[in-house]
Amino acid sequence: MQPPTTSMMFGQLGISLLLGLLVGLQREHAASRMAGMRTFPLIALLGTVSALLAIHPAGGPLGGWIVAAGLLGIAAVLIFATLLKLRQDGANDLGITTDVAAMLMYAVGALLVVAPMEVGVAVGGVVAVLLQFKPELHGFVRKLGDKDIRAIMQFVLITCIILPILPDRTFGPLDVFNPRQTWFMVVLIVGMSLGGYIVYKFFGRDAGILLGGLLGGAISSTATTVSYARSSKDNPVGIRVAAIVIMIASAVVFVRVLIEIAVVAPEFLISAAPPVAILLLLTAVPAVAVWYRVRRHSGQLPEQENPTQLKSAVMFGLMYALVLFALAAAKQHFGGGGLFLVAAISGLTDMDAITLSTARMVGDQTLSPGVGWQLVVVASLANLLFKAAIIGGLGNRRLLGQIALLFALPLLGGIVLLLVWPAV
Repeated sequence: MQPPTTSMMFGQLGISLLLGLLVGLQREHAASRMAGMRTFPLIALLGTVSALLAIHPAGGPLGGWIVAAGLLGIAAVLIFATLLKLRQDGANDLGITTDVAAMLMYAVGALLVVAPMEVGVAVGGVVAVLLQFKPELHGFVRKLGDKDIRAIMQFVLITCIILPILPDRTFGPLDVFNPRQTWFMVVLIVGMSLGGYIVYKFFGRDAGILLGGLLGGAISSTATTVSYARSSKDNPVGIRVAAIVIMIASAVVFVRVLIEIAVVAPEFLISAAPPVAILLLLTAVPAVAVWYRVRRHSGQLPEQENPTQLKSAVMFGLMYALVLFALAAAKQHFGGGGLFLVAAISGLTDMDAITLSTARMVGDQTLSPGVGWQLVVVASLANLLFKAAIIGGLGNRRLLGQIALLFALPLLGGIVLLLVWPAV
């Protein structure tokens, strides 16, 4: 590595000083007795100076040991200070957060020299934020139950353990099944649902109508529809609330569709975003208009299931692979008509699998973007009809009447889009 110029060195030292002051300010405000407003800047500067000495030609082959020696020196000082603290105060309040932060800020100071400066700045900022939001982070953990921790750990299993070991190549007929890409789709869907589930654990049971619909759509709009349809049988008074929540949850589905397309095939978003956004508006606007009239009513989101269950993840992976295979087979053997039939059938119960499969094929250039967005629209219309059928079978007839009026706008809009929107 070439030694930096004088201006670069002053820049690195200046940023190191500022980051140290930032963390030191927080520790001083927290009344830390280990290190504060002066000590943290000195520690960060020591890290930067050590790294500058290490990369200087005069450091020779021992340059890297200069940084290590500085870290050992910081550790020795912290150990000595901790021993003094124990001797004076006893072991009643022995926290190591400040000690770890001090060692990390030394490393941040060195990182500003040996890595892109943005990385060091980001790490230093994260240190300050983590130190500042101690009460909020502890409160967050206290609100999580065993089931919630289990959900997070199951997501770690799905993401960090299973995904990396899967082969990244295609298998089987039609050359479309890629285990790693398939499981990545599982990670994407479970991750979005888990985010909604965690928010629900904090706000869902006491959520108002609007938040209840948003969380219901983020976790599972179909499950939300089933829950509210069943509750409408026993609570006819809450029919309008149920209709609004179902409608808002159905609108969130289109937001999920846009996110999935953006992640899997960003170039497909150019063609798919306008028609999907139109359906989103046609679904959300009437729901929000009705919600505005009853916004003061309270609403509770029904109990939601853990979205990270391994069984559910595997089932979604199989569904995605099956839909992807069905689309490829329909395209090869039956042409466009077969594609739309697959989209309509798969969209009945779930929009994620058909959206991800279509985006994958468009990204692989085995399907044109124009046909791709049409498949997504057909699937979304089938999904709305399926939800109406659920309400008709499980819910109150008055709820079905209100949903029929609210769903009519996006259904008619989707049909018009298929007929007049250019398939490009």
